[in-house]
Amino acid sequence: MTCPGQTHGAAEGGGTPDEAGAVARHAGPARSEGAPAGLDLPHPYLLFLGDVTEPAFAKTALGLADWAPERCVGELALPGAAVSTGLPRLTPAEALVAGARALVIGVANQGGRIPETWVAALTEALEAGLDIISGMHVRLESFPALVTAAGRHGRRLVNVRTPPEGIPVGTGRKRTGRRLLTVGTDCALGKKYTALALHRAFRARGIDADFRATGQTGILIAGRGIPMDAVIADFEAGAAEMLSPDAPPDHWDIIEGQGSLFNPAYAAVSLGLLHGSQPDLFVVCHDPTRDWMLGLDGYALPDVEEVIDLTVRLGRRTNPAIRCAGVSLNTSGLSAEAAAALIAAERARLGLPVADPVRGGPPFTELVDACLA
Repeated sequence: MTCPGQTHGAAEGGGTPDEAGAVARHAGPARSEGAPAGLDLPHPYLLFLGDVTEPAFAKTALGLADWAPERCVGELALPGAAVSTGLPRLTPAEALVAGARALVIGVANQGGRIPETWVAALTEALEAGLDIISGMHVRLESFPALVTAAGRHGRRLVNVRTPPEGIPVGTGRKRTGRRLLTVGTDCALGKKYTALALHRAFRARGIDADFRATGQTGILIAGRGIPMDAVIADFEAGAAEMLSPDAPPDHWDIIEGQGSLFNPAYAAVSLGLLHGSQPDLFVVCHDPTRDWMLGLDGYALPDVEEVIDLTVRLGRRTNPAIRCAGVSLNTSGLSAEAAAALIAAERARLGLPVADPVRGGPPFTELVDACLA
């Protein structure tokens, strides 16, 4: 355990030293005030899908294609891949001609692994003249072939899942400004999309608001943030406090949630983020077509009501006034008619605004109204 006053430093998970000038980190020195500084990432991107067959594990590529399409020129997939962003399939050389400056690993698999079967394709991208950007836990410089190719061709290996140095232990001190956190019944079911949609809606109404990214995909979209699942456990709450600092009373931070308090693999990150964020409001995100936790055998998803109850009980530790503003349903697996019927039924059952932020419409307007009430 760590005592107050200590900080998360490079020797405690801050990253691996640069090798041969080829490896770049996104995080500069930590600042005592304000949110972490932004990244300088080469774009446009070629999105790499590897050999992924489960869409939830391609959320980085899909998220970038949906929320930053102007920065994406195409996709690259290996044989066996069953997921597509809908962008043109390009080789690295073709992507370079189309204007790409970097290949982004668009996969977010369990454990953040880079299989050896991907290395040849990644090496080809470097040889074609593209940098590589990765949000995986395994660092790019772990592969000698990539370090050699990057050095030979003057390309960069960029690891964005690197926390800034100097993260403090959380204090629980009440901060100024307003905060909204998205939470979920599981991982990879819409917390990022919900936060981004709410941020866009707030800004459209003239509200002073920032999207605070906490995962690799959100960081790539926003250009800044802290990868919460790469922070040492003792510093989780402190990282959330650092991410969402004191702000004017009418300012909103819309904070991207991670994992689920009910997920046996990722609940620790979810709890640290909840305590450090001190949210005034939270929105529960749920996929009604998912019965079991992604990648975990034998663990059923909790009910939305269970998530609301536990989030309030745990969240009151750092914000006694915390409340649930509503529910976000990922209805991408349903027809428009089935989605509308389910949204209406859940709204009546829960007595809360319920919406699919991607479908929008009056239900989403009601959810935004409830957040700002």
